[in-house]
Amino acid sequence: MSLLQCFGEKMNVTIRPIAKADDRQMADVIKNIFLEFNLPKEGTVYSDPATNNLYELFQTERSIYWVAEHNGKIVGGCGIYPTDGLPINYAELVKFYLLPASRGIGIGKQLLAKAFMVATELGYEHLYLESFPELEDAIRIYEKVGFKQIDKPLGESGHYACNIRMLKNL
Repeated sequence: MSLLQCFGEKMNVTIRPIAKADDRQMADVIKNIFLEFNLPKEGTVYSDPATNNLYELFQTERSIYWVAEHNGKIVGGCGIYPTDGLPINYAELVKFYLLPASRGIGIGKQLLAKAFMVATELGYEHLYLESFPELEDAIRIYEKVGFKQIDKPLGESGHYACNIRMLKNL
């Protein structure tokens, strides 16, 4: 299979800002990944009501959410959000999820590159994220692009079940 083959054809992916019509598909992507990895549902984005209304959430100033779309189907997404309680010029890298068939073919790297570029343009100097040890491939990628694990949570995401916390200086 060639590098960008997926779904039985060449993987042509569009990365664009989320639209209201994407809310349902993106919430399904996120929740399916929680089921795939048997991640906690309480105290995470799985049970967070905002997960079903991402378009509205990302109307917040200095925030943005992108979806990765292939043939009209959402295959993943990633956002930057000024989570309450974060220090000045910090944002959170949030809701970064990819369906299994869209992993390992460069979509995540494209989303991360866009996030780093836009976060800098928005005046952020640091990106924070929360995750789980079960997402070990993602953790390795985060470390590879400069995220370092930290001991305590930053901000008030409400996602108390997340037990991996990481920070990157932009």
